[in-house]
Amino acid sequence: MQVITLSYPHHLQAIEQEEAVAAIGFFDGIHKGHQQLIKKTKTLAKQQDRKSAVITFSPHPSVVLNKKKQDVHYLTPLPEKQSILADMTIDLLYIITFNETLSQLSPKAFIDHFIIGLNIKHLITGFDFTYGYKGKGNIHTLLEDADGCFEISVVDKYEKENEKVSSTRIRHLLTEGNVEKVHELMGRPLLTLGTVIEGEKRGRTIGYPTANVLPDSAYALPKAGVYGVKVLINNQSFYGMANIGYKPTFHQQNDQTEQTVEVHLFDFDQIIYGDLVKIEWHLFIREEQKFATVNLLINQLKQDEQQIRQFFS
Repeated sequence: MQVITLSYPHHLQAIEQEEAVAAIGFFDGIHKGHQQLIKKTKTLAKQQDRKSAVITFSPHPSVVLNKKKQDVHYLTPLPEKQSILADMTIDLLYIITFNETLSQLSPKAFIDHFIIGLNIKHLITGFDFTYGYKGKGNIHTLLEDADGCFEISVVDKYEKENEKVSSTRIRHLLTEGNVEKVHELMGRPLLTLGTVIEGEKRGRTIGYPTANVLPDSAYALPKAGVYGVKVLINNQSFYGMANIGYKPTFHQQNDQTEQTVEVHLFDFDQIIYGDLVKIEWHLFIREEQKFATVNLLINQLKQDEQQIRQFFS
């Protein structure tokens, strides 16, 4: 897959670009709704003997448009989005830098510059696609703005259980810890990338040593609690249980402001400090809770482990 990063104005000449069929959108999560657009793009590109393309943006428009918003936690940060699209065998990925200048561009100017100007001959959009200054462009204005230079296909909303599959819906599910439903709607488990760092090393004293993972800040996390996870380390995968939270059995309330991610890997005895790991979130077990004694905590951890081992068996 060829990756082309653009900002406004770019200096590519349409005549020098291969004709393409392109899906356009932010595509955070590349969930099953997004996948409908991308599959249609690939099908039409093959039928028309053109390149298949995806046009997306970075960063999320809210970073630019909402002055108070400092960070955005993505379902699929840009490197992961690229990896998924490459696996889907898309030919071209256009990444348009979203900044204040771009946000001021009129709908017609956006289409002229980034669709007609890139030699896109067939554009695939979702039913709720908007573009240009204040999102004033939509599927109703798109035909006029295309000015006969490209064809348009609009994909209807994709629903599960009579509800639209969307990044917003998936984010809400994460606030509930419902990673199994997230897996269903995305077609793959939520992934978190992080680095193993030194922690308090208390887990080893109770028979449950943990890898303390510092998550990449770009990744969205599920809510605090205990989860069944699969962890990829140096091209090997291991099952385990993860805790997101504040370790209330060992810390006073408000003693710790930053929540931590700790993973106990089953049947594992390697030293992995400094290693990059990928955590797949498969099963929500329970809320994080404070135990009156360490022995009560250990008994609960044994039950958690048994439940997770059964899930993965």
